[in-house]
Amino acid sequence: MLKGDEGTTLFVDPYLGTGDPPRTIRMLPVPFSPEDIVAADALLATHEHTDHVHGPSQAPILEYTDAEYFAPDDSLSVALEEEDWPAEYDVKEERFTEVSEGEDFEVGEFTIHVEHAHDPDATHPVSYVIEHEARTFFHAGDARASEAFEDIGEDYDLDCGAIAFGTVGQLREGETGERKRTRWYNDENGVVEAANQLRVDRLVPTHWDMWKGLTADPTVLHRHASSFPYPRSLDVREIGDRIDLDDRDRS
Repeated sequence: MLKGDEGTTLFVDPYLGTGDPPRTIRMLPVPFSPEDIVAADALLATHEHTDHVHGPSQAPILEYTDAEYFAPDDSLSVALEEEDWPAEYDVKEERFTEVSEGEDFEVGEFTIHVEHAHDPDATHPVSYVIEHEARTFFHAGDARASEAFEDIGEDYDLDCGAIAFGTVGQLREGETGERKRTRWYNDENGVVEAANQLRVDRLVPTHWDMWKGLTADPTVLHRHASSFPYPRSLDVREIGDRIDLDDRDRS
């Protein structure tokens, strides 16, 4: 969640589910109920996977607030066609906006740029550069190091970036139950490569604590990043933690 100093509040891919056992098992607590959210201005989706577009997590936030929903086409297909949020919740279809790479839009204090993302497991992923007068934040979704990140690093001065980090693991296949070698996120070297492509000052690794079998130790990134120019600092955060990115916080 991002919150501006004037109160504009954005959510990126909020997921409050417990997974899909036995394949995916959530390893960290569900932090809140979606009905607890009383103020939100926008929800952003990076791609169509269920832990990024999830009706029980996100539709109630739309229902109980005035938030708008911004997502690429395949993510909107999940929300509007496969799960049909307007039929299941009190949410009008006019509050859903399709976005694509190269577009910009404003939400309160924030200017949001929709950028390319390389996620070989998604059908249409995007990333977001979120600008505020104080700082610029980047959310990669589950994307991995690629030329797309190099372009973003050239075009923006990124103060802080959230990049997915995790190990390779053996996950069960749905029907057969057989275990399959699975890589969904950047490993230690990949996430540092991504940070350098993006030239991001502060790195916030994400997803490392989510799924059984794919969890990782983010503190090892201090060693992996030590000989590279980026990131200049590593922020390992857990649920309930907060990072302030204002003019008083220059790392």
